[in-house]
Amino acid sequence: MSVERDLFYAETHEWVKYLDGGRALIGISDHAQEQMGDVAFINLCDEGEIISAGDEVGDIESIKAVSEIYSPVSGTVSKVNDELLEDPAALNSDPYGAWLLELEGVTENNSLMDADEYEKFIEEE
Repeated sequence: MSVERDLFYAETHEWVKYLDGGRALIGISDHAQEQMGDVAFINLCDEGEIISAGDEVGDIESIKAVSEIYSPVSGTVSKVNDELLEDPAALNSDPYGAWLLELEGVTENNSLMDADEYEKFIEEE
């Protein structure tokens, strides 16, 4: 299992990467995809939706269960990763490259964990 150093993490195992211009990418952690097993299907919200931190933005169906996806930050969905919708197994092979959503109008969420805090959180879970 790997934890990317330049990302921030939610207790629900989503990651966020802050980009220039108030934008951010959202995905799921390597730990989350490991726990789910082989991903078979992904359902995500639509572009243009306004979401708040903690809102459900989709779900992931794997061989083990269906898991909800929550947004770690607030903003407006500017892009959905259509390539991932067509090849959901990419989450298993590259969870940090296979982002789910891009949001715009994002402000940083100070309650997210950095990489060190997230590693400790996983160990204690």
